[in-house]
Amino acid sequence: MHNILVTGSSGQLGSEIKELSIEYQDNFFFTDRSSLDISNKEEIKKFIETNNISVIINCAAYTAVDKAEKDEINADKINHLAVRYLAEIAKSNNIKLIHVSTDYVFDGTNFKPYIETDITNPNGVYGRTKLDGEKVMMEINPANSIILRTSWVYSSFGENFVKTMLRLGKERDSLGVIFDQVGTPTYAKDLAKAILEILAKLKNKKVEIYNYSNEGVTSWYDFAKEIMQLAKLACQVNPIESKEYPTPAKRPHYSLLNKSKIKEDFSMTIPYWKDSLESCLQIMEKHND
Repeated sequence: MHNILVTGSSGQLGSEIKELSIEYQDNFFFTDRSSLDISNKEEIKKFIETNNISVIINCAAYTAVDKAEKDEINADKINHLAVRYLAEIAKSNNIKLIHVSTDYVFDGTNFKPYIETDITNPNGVYGRTKLDGEKVMMEINPANSIILRTSWVYSSFGENFVKTMLRLGKERDSLGVIFDQVGTPTYAKDLAKAILEILAKLKNKKVEIYNYSNEGVTSWYDFAKEIMQLAKLACQVNPIESKEYPTPAKRPHYSLLNKSKIKEDFSMTIPYWKDSLESCLQIMEKHND
């Protein structure tokens, strides 16, 4: 039995882990910014010692991609410095650490799915601070620890693209959605299951990086079309180019992640994105009943 600290527990992934945790015999400690400041090393150390923590799942992140462009100090504090502290404490206390990262560490100019060893080149502050977190974790190198890169996360919890499309689909007759950014949606519940499945199998001397998203490929436009169709909404979705919807932070045009490594190392089967979307929408519908 493990004592597991889950940071960022009020976010999409943390909330999904919380819901799944009742199926496990381990003791889970769910924290967010109000209960544990992970940018304060002494506060983390005290919490970990008091609760005899043996595993850390770091779901906490500064994910406001556009806001980060003008708020680099706070983005760096959560995405980089906090990861340093968690990695240092994990190493000195022989604690397993699972840290969640992002496809934004890449610039999106690839022509085939990214593998873990591909050259990183983030476009903006969010991706850069997440990459700095990865680098410092690998330098400190706590044993039995991994970095999980994921993409396009959504859930029945929190705010995300799926919920935005459902809201707009009810409010509008039509809307434009970007078609020239390609990747794979990731249902946070699937990612949470993968993390909990991996935990017991972690036996690596140096930090390993793994990619995880659902299977398949789509664009934001096709993703939106599928949401409208499954939700039986009459809203017309029209394709637009990224240049027609300028944002402070540049998004990767190509975010496909190759999952061969995680599937092979952990004998893992990953669900297809459309199947997972349908499952998520069914849960949302139940919540609204």
